[in-house]
Amino acid sequence: MSIKAAKASDRTDAADLHGRPTVEMRRRGACPALAAPMPTGDGLLVRLRPAGGALTLSQFASLARSAAAHGNGILEITARGNLQIRGLRAETVGQLADDIDAAGITVPDGPAIETSPLHGIDPEEISDPAAMEIDLRSKLHDLLASPRLAPKLSLVVDGGGSFGLSALSADIRVVAQSHTDWLVAINGDGETATPISIGPAETAISAVGEILSLLATLGQGRRARDIDPALLRARFPAMDGIRSIASRAAGPLADLHRLEDSKTILGVRPEFGQMRASDLVALLDLAKARGATGIRLAAGRGFFLIGLSADTVPAIQIAAAGHGFSTQPGENSEHIAACAGAGACGSAFYETRTLARRIVAAAPALFDGSLTLHLSGCAKGCAHARPALTLTGSAEGYGLILNGLAADQPDERIAGGRIDSAIERLARSIEDNKDAGESTAACLTRLGATGVSKALRQE
Repeated sequence: MSIKAAKASDRTDAADLHGRPTVEMRRRGACPALAAPMPTGDGLLVRLRPAGGALTLSQFASLARSAAAHGNGILEITARGNLQIRGLRAETVGQLADDIDAAGITVPDGPAIETSPLHGIDPEEISDPAAMEIDLRSKLHDLLASPRLAPKLSLVVDGGGSFGLSALSADIRVVAQSHTDWLVAINGDGETATPISIGPAETAISAVGEILSLLATLGQGRRARDIDPALLRARFPAMDGIRSIASRAAGPLADLHRLEDSKTILGVRPEFGQMRASDLVALLDLAKARGATGIRLAAGRGFFLIGLSADTVPAIQIAAAGHGFSTQPGENSEHIAACAGAGACGSAFYETRTLARRIVAAAPALFDGSLTLHLSGCAKGCAHARPALTLTGSAEGYGLILNGLAADQPDERIAGGRIDSAIERLARSIEDNKDAGESTAACLTRLGATGVSKALRQE
């Protein structure tokens, strides 16, 4: 279905007291697609994934300009490589959709299907995930469109290669095993998902269809984890004998990557996954002038600039840094998940990105890669859905959760004015107590709530 068709169906189904069309609002926890944006503290939020996660530079720039015209000019790339546009209003969502149509951007119906970002151009790719996505959407269209599926149902199609998706958890994983064969697994990431089927594309598509049918039968909101193991084995009796080839985890996103045709791919990561439209447009204009030919959205809150020649890269890297983008691997900010924060979201109690920069400067001991620091302006936890070292904002200050979600009961409460010194004490305690070879995450686990509380209260 095209975006315009989707809008037309929305307008048929919903109108205000004066007969004017309204925008269907999506409940929190659902995926806020164009047809059903989600209310947030800074207006409506729309999440979209272009077909194959691919855009031209002109399309991406058009999307940024539209975000500035119809929203608050803030765009985000999620941990799964999807785009979010913030600060929309009910009357501007349709205008955004019109702009997306005019730019020739295709946004498929149904659940987002994450694919390997360098599909079709990665010489190490095993098989083309973009073609598999097209087949899945074509042959399983009605099942994927079922209203009985969970709103946040997740599907991954991993073609292998340099940027595999083994780190992404999903309800359904379709992973290339050879040029012809695909593995289907459910409920987990590349290591933890349960294999259920292996074979050619037709076999994989049939297996995905079986799982979607099971989920639809179980009822709305059910996920792959809810499928009874006995029922699963009855549907897939050969599943226990499957031997699969694990896909590769993605390397550093923000970095230079060279392809066989001598072209250079530059990985770009907006600071904490968020960018202003004006900064994005400026970077894209320069990249286009220097020969870049395309954009690929990528898991890890970033994107790739495709088609550059090596001699153009230094100037783009300098310009990117000036606009708040990272193009270098290993930066501490990679390990921080921060929501929009106060100033961009009315629900937030503190400026998450300002605090993030202070923490990076004051507490480098936190960032050895063993944990994620989640800075959440309120208890909603929009930026990170998994347990992490979390700072949740509230009217009283901050709640520190050692390994949990933003809505969890804090292990320690910190008054607003004490946050900088508290973080410095926590970092110092980790440095003083960490055993040789021990990670920050392991040290925090060993210290526990009692040890951390003691460290934070020391003067």
